[in-house]
Amino acid sequence: MRFLVRKRKQTPTVIIVALIDVLIVLLIFLMVTTTFKQQPAVRIALPESSHATRTGARENPPLVASIDAKGNLRLGPDAHPVTVDRFEAELLEAVAKKPDLTLLLDGDTHAPWGQVVKVMDAARKANVKLVNAAAKEPGQP
Repeated sequence: MRFLVRKRKQTPTVIIVALIDVLIVLLIFLMVTTTFKQQPAVRIALPESSHATRTGARENPPLVASIDAKGNLRLGPDAHPVTVDRFEAELLEAVAKKPDLTLLLDGDTHAPWGQVVKVMDAARKANVKLVNAAAKEPGQP
């Protein structure tokens, strides 16, 4: 007697896990290759401030010109008194030594406006590129 073991024929099945893997790969491929158009929001040009850094934080410290309430003019780190003509000559010498010189105008609240204008004119004649006016923060002595 011969017993034959009959193998059952399996019905064809679709493997869902493999299809899900293929769909995920296709979805990732489409997401990566599709370009998204960026819709810009409001375009803003932000202003720049020359006072964003403190005066001593720069590599090139400015040349300080001080005007007191009586209109007396002082120049340099030692604050030696000068006349307007002498101020212009010393400013020309300083610009010759350092062409990118910055002038810091430190004036009293009650300084005569005419003296301030004379200092600005002397700076323009000496080709000073940048003239800043010093101010104190509110509440500071």
